[in-house]
Amino acid sequence: MSYLSPKEFLERYAAGGTAKTQRAAGELLALAVLAGALIALGCAATSTAVHGLENVGLARTVSGLLFPFGLCMVLVTGAELFTGNSLLVLSLLEKKCTLPGLLRNWGIVYLGNFLGALLAAAGCVWFGQLDYSAGGLAAYTIRLAAGKCALPFLNGLGLGIFCNVLVCLGVLLALSAQDGAGRLMGAFLPVCYFVICGFEHCVANMYYIAAGLLAVRNPQYLQLAQEAGTDLSALTVGNFLLGNLLPVTLGNILGGAGLAVLLWYAHLEKD
Repeated sequence: MSYLSPKEFLERYAAGGTAKTQRAAGELLALAVLAGALIALGCAATSTAVHGLENVGLARTVSGLLFPFGLCMVLVTGAELFTGNSLLVLSLLEKKCTLPGLLRNWGIVYLGNFLGALLAAAGCVWFGQLDYSAGGLAAYTIRLAAGKCALPFLNGLGLGIFCNVLVCLGVLLALSAQDGAGRLMGAFLPVCYFVICGFEHCVANMYYIAAGLLAVRNPQYLQLAQEAGTDLSALTVGNFLLGNLLPVTLGNILGGAGLAVLLWYAHLEKD
């Protein structure tokens, strides 16, 4: 067969959790930095592609077609992504890993993803990548970051749940395929859906908001954003960390872990 059954790919992921939770800290951190940078570069590509589009539906669709390749690169390179690793709850339920091992993985990977995304954001801002359209890309980046920082807590939580249900489905669908093209397509479609819908992904937001915060420190970029009428009052480090990342991260954990429990109960749970 060209694909695995749900029971088979869930068992495969659960078994792989042993290695994920026991990997050396240095290796885990390096792969997490790589994943954060790859997702961030996907964010940079989508922003560049859509910053000049006024039709929201068209912009979301273009973003949805481009962004998923970030997850595809993560899967192909074996990088460690926090949102996908919420599925390690499967390994915990199957007794393939311990709770301390799971929490260790989450902590190191989250930190590494943050570092990778920050490095990509700093590079895009400092080396002039935001200069497209005479700074129009910078103004768009700042407006996007300010909007995310103004997101109400419950909205961030709920949109984070929806997002990671789809991201984790992408990981599992990729795992179900027996060939490279099938793996990429499996990862592509669910992530495409979450981007089009505008759901919230904590690692993507590590890039989007960090890039906006760094961009406003450039007087030219700041002036362009102000001339465009962007409300910058919510664009603060506090709102970045507590107003957005906190609820979105919690939502991502609930979405991924909830999906893991549901699928485990339906396909793997034994009397």
